Amino acid sequence: MAQEPGTTDAAKSGAPASGPVPEELSDLRVLKALAQPRRQRMLQHLTVHGPATSATLARALGLNTGATSYHLRELARYGFVEETGAADSGRGRRERWWRAVPGDRRFPPRSRQSPEVRLVMDELDHLSYAADLELFAQLRQESGAALGEWADAFPSSRGTIRLTLPELHAFFEEYIALLNRYKRSDADTPADARTVLTRFLAFPAPTAPTPSNDAPSRDNRKETETS
Repeated sequence: MAQEPGTTDAAKSGAPASGPVPEELSDLRVLKALAQPRRQRMLQHLTVHGPATSATLARALGLNTGATSYHLRELARYGFVEETGAADSGRGRRERWWRAVPGDRRFPPRSRQSPEVRLVMDELDHLSYAADLELFAQLRQESGAALGEWADAFPSSRGTIRLTLPELHAFFEEYIALLNRYKRSDADTPADARTVLTRFLAFPAPTAPTPSNDAPSRDNRKETETS
């Protein structure tokens, strides 16, 4: 998803000391505005590639400038994007540049979501996961020469741990604190740095089904036959 670190419905224990104050997105109108597919694509482009004009977004995403201008205004209305100022286009007119607004945005936990909010959240999850997979596949298809030393920049981890719910919340907050520790202004960012997309997903393992009386035994040792 295009949101900045902290977009989750898992942890509600407050902001890390060094990070932004969490903002819960619980208003159905805001969630519907965010879950619009074109707006998600525009937010993703602004997050990955930086500030852009409505015309730049239109060319990159195959839309018309009227549509991108409208969706930018709607995203700005709810605080997801903002203008960075105007610049001379070189053709005698000023262009409006937009950027994604960073923040620690979180969703209400599923137990507090109304049926309407849950439907929107399911759609938002679908859009964000699909976009992430598309970006990952796109980068993996680039040649090694094009990526250079970044060809090996695909660290990943899959694991299991046994946690209580409060421990899972604390684990998440430590992850957000780690992200915030590496955040810095453009002026302090090294010239050879590039945008790295990070994702965090944790969920309880499904409960094992209760075996029926006539289910086969887990002991697969062959019984000794007598004659």
